[in-house]
Amino acid sequence: MKLSREQMITEYLPLVKYVAGRIPAKLPNHLDREDLISYGVLGLIDAIEKFDPGRGIKFETYASQRIRGAILDALRQNSWAPRSVMDKLRRVNKAYKSCEGLEREPSEKEVAALAEMSIEELRLVLAEVNRLGMDSLEQFLTDQPEDNFRLGDTLADRDSPNPETVYIYKETRERLAAALERLSERDYLVLSLYYYEGLTLKEIGAILDVSESRVSQLHARALIRLRHELEGH
Repeated sequence: MKLSREQMITEYLPLVKYVAGRIPAKLPNHLDREDLISYGVLGLIDAIEKFDPGRGIKFETYASQRIRGAILDALRQNSWAPRSVMDKLRRVNKAYKSCEGLEREPSEKEVAALAEMSIEELRLVLAEVNRLGMDSLEQFLTDQPEDNFRLGDTLADRDSPNPETVYIYKETRERLAAALERLSERDYLVLSLYYYEGLTLKEIGAILDVSESRVSQLHARALIRLRHELEGH
C-alpha cells in the first residue's frame, strides 16, 4: 500500500533527526537543532515529491541527500559573509567576465572600475578570497566559516563506503569537474598547479613568468569564478 505524504513524513522523521544530528556545524545564535530538523523536513518533503524509483537508488539514500542539502542551504543563508561582502564578490566576478574578450590580462584599474570600487577595495576582496581559499578551498566554495562544516564532513569514511556516500561523492565531483571546465584556461591552470600539483605561488609565478603577487590575484580570481560557476549550476 502506497503511503501518503503525511505518512511518509512521519515514517522518515527519525531519518531527518539522524541527518540533522550528524551535521557538525557551529550554529548561529538564532538557530538551534530543532531549526535544523525543520529545514530537514522541508528537504524530506522535496525528496518525497521528486523521488524517481526508476533511478535505482533507495529512497532512504535519496532522501538523506535532500535532507542534508536543505539543512546546509539554510546554514549557508546564515553564513559568515555579510551581504556587502557577497555583493563585492559578485561585482568582481562580473568585472572579470566583462574582460574575457580582451587579448591580455585586465589591469587592476580596469577591473576596479568595472566593479565600481577602488583599487584598494579590489585588493582587499582578493586578499580575503586568497586567505579563505588557501586555508580551505571547500570553506570558500561552500561559504562557511572555519568552525563550521566542510564539504568533506558530509562524506562518510571511504574505508566503509555506502550507497549514500558514493552517490553524494559522485555528484559533488561531477559538479566540480563541470564548473572547472567552464573556467578560462589560465584560471584552470592556476587552480590545478596550486591544488593538484601542490606548487607554491612563487613556483607558479616562475612557470607563468609573472610575480608572486600577480599569481595571488590570479588565484583569487579563479576561486571567485569557480564559486560563481557552482552557484549558477
